[in-house]
Amino acid sequence: MIAKFTRWFLIALASTTLLSVTLSADVDKGQKIILKKLKKACGFNGAELAKKHTQNEWKQIQDGGKLNEELHTLCPSAKPLKDKYVVHVYDFVHNYASDSGNVPS
Repeated sequence: MIAKFTRWFLIALASTTLLSVTLSADVDKGQKIILKKLKKACGFNGAELAKKHTQNEWKQIQDGGKLNEELHTLCPSAKPLKDKYVVHVYDFVHNYASDSGNVPS
C-alpha cells in the first residue's frame, strides 16, 4: 500500500514539475518571435526594443495587459501578437530592459 502511494506521489510530482517547465515563458523564444514578427515592422532589433523601458516599466505594462498596445505604439506598422507569443516577448524585453545590464547574444 505504501509502495503504491509512493509511486503515485512520485508520478504526480514529476508531472507537475514537467508541466510547470513547459508553461513558463522563454527568453530565446521571445527573441525569435521578435526577429520574425517585429524586426522588419519596427526597423530595429529586439535589443533596441527592450531598451525602450526599464524592467519595472515592462512589468507594469505586462501586468496591465497592455504589452501588445505598447508594441503597437513603438512599432505602428506591426501586427498585434497572438496571446501565446506575448508571454515570450515579455520575458525577452523584461530580461534585456534598459536597466537589466544584460545584452542578448
